Amino acid sequence: MRRRAKSLHMWTYHPDLLARPVPRYTSYPTAAEFSSDVGATDQAEALARIGQQQAVSLYVHIPFCQEICWYCGCNTGRANRAQRLGAYLDALSAEIRTVAQRLGGRGKVGRIAFGGGSPNALSPQEFLHLLTTLREAFNTERPILSIELDPRSFTADWAQALGEAGVSRASLGVQTFDPAIQAAIGRVQPHELIVETVGALRANGVSSVNFDLIYGLPGQDRAGLAETLDQTLALMPERIALFGYAHIPHLLPRQRRIDASNLPDQHERFAMAALGHEQLVAAGYQAIGFDHFALPDDALARAQREGKLRRNFQGFTEDEAEVLIGLGATAISEFPDRLIQNEKNSGRYRMRAMAGHLAGERGVRRCAEDRDRAQLIEALLCGRRASIAAFLAEPRLIDRLTPFLAQGLADLEAGMLQITPQGRPYGRAIAALFDRYRAAQDQRFSTAI
Repeated sequence: MRRRAKSLHMWTYHPDLLARPVPRYTSYPTAAEFSSDVGATDQAEALARIGQQQAVSLYVHIPFCQEICWYCGCNTGRANRAQRLGAYLDALSAEIRTVAQRLGGRGKVGRIAFGGGSPNALSPQEFLHLLTTLREAFNTERPILSIELDPRSFTADWAQALGEAGVSRASLGVQTFDPAIQAAIGRVQPHELIVETVGALRANGVSSVNFDLIYGLPGQDRAGLAETLDQTLALMPERIALFGYAHIPHLLPRQRRIDASNLPDQHERFAMAALGHEQLVAAGYQAIGFDHFALPDDALARAQREGKLRRNFQGFTEDEAEVLIGLGATAISEFPDRLIQNEKNSGRYRMRAMAGHLAGERGVRRCAEDRDRAQLIEALLCGRRASIAAFLAEPRLIDRLTPFLAQGLADLEAGMLQITPQGRPYGRAIAALFDRYRAAQDQRFSTAI
């Protein structure tokens, strides 16, 4: 039986303040500002500056899935040929050795994250071999290991491999428990499969499980979302990410398979986001940023309470390392003064990696002003107060900020700005006011809620 959606008390819908397409700000400047002016030479310079004991995190990209979901915005392809996967892993191993050689033992790797695509498009044996390659190449002791997983291709052998590897965190692409909506987005996975996957993960030492959920899907309403949240809460994952579906078929052709006429409108999307927030907070989760939730004892929740929450290409995180090295086709590396993305095309990536070259192909250098703006945007989205005194003289900034202040969505006092609890769904729109690259309307991005 479908439950009735809860009434909304906390957030007020201001459509004019949400109309502007804005980035998700997993970096600043965003990837939209990347150019071929920045590449492998900049990557080499940045690697050369890493200190002997400097904290470093690794992100390893596996751009393959057993099945391609229609809504997905990831750079991924079908894992339907063993030779294709094998060739990619050979190139990835070659890149790992090249980067490690550049480091010469410098840098201390505290975290390794595997994402995609779906890392479990690999076999468990291939994953364990890849992890061994990473451990042997870099200065690691007991890094925190995390992985993104597709439940549809998760097996008992995979669960055992994660236990053997010491993986402590896993993120599951759940999206929705509604079978009709699953069919409408090309991601059919029975409820029982998710239950079994969570059980297998916990039985093999994974202590933090994240569910990725989506609102704003075709045919979805508040009652249906509430049911998915109820089923999620019954499994009590340590973390939940509740994303708004971004329908941009002009950029993602696979989304053309989704019936756009059946998508919820902007007001209904707002109501879904509000319902999700209220339902999860009422169940004991702590709201993190604008779309994440965590149980109070989880490291992400502790980081927010301690003012240490960060935001990078993996979303909200408690990772304090200033250097994130991306490995694999399309992976992005983050250094204090530059962002560098690896070659996207898998064929060209393999050629560069197998030749012993760094794979950086495009990026952006961050000047002092960019770094100041990046810290400001990160602070706002992570729920902290941020000094905007240096920007108050900018033409029209106060004019653009005033509507948010007038509605109680943000507070400004003595040059310090903070997004209020009521302003949480407007966080990206407020952050965008400090983005010097944004045009008034930019169709590369989704709406703010």
